[in-house]
Amino acid sequence: MEDQKVVVFSAGNEEFAIPVLNVISIERAQKLNAIPQMPNYMLGVLTIRDELVPIIDTGIILFNKTTNHTEKTRIIVSKSDTLSVGLLVDDAKEIIDIPQDQLKPLHVTYQFSPYITGIATLEDRMITLLDPAKLFDGLDGFDTIEEHIQSRQ
Repeated sequence: MEDQKVVVFSAGNEEFAIPVLNVISIERAQKLNAIPQMPNYMLGVLTIRDELVPIIDTGIILFNKTTNHTEKTRIIVSKSDTLSVGLLVDDAKEIIDIPQDQLKPLHVTYQFSPYITGIATLEDRMITLLDPAKLFDGLDGFDTIEEHIQSRQ
């Protein structure tokens, strides 16, 4: 089995990763255009590379806390089945290869979080691997966001 190349980011005080294959770009955080009547995790939209991209707050989704904006705050643009989505994160830290033997199967406690695909244990750190498509699909009201964005494209 091959190593898994991932983009590591921080949200809250934890490290997470998504596969590089799911990442379109990493952008500096910038002023968003708000859209009324959207779920609380939906911060607004940006135009990135001529595409309207909804920006969602990983802090709210993962920890029910808004992400604090700092110089390190980034937007990781990822692809869902139907559109690009920006994940607002505390910091996009690095791109690394995770050896397959460092990936641990999920614990029973993660059965309520189907978007968590595994835990990587590397020397003195643990990184939670996420599947962005499952994350987006599991969000209440995400289908409304998709419809709204697609109607504006």
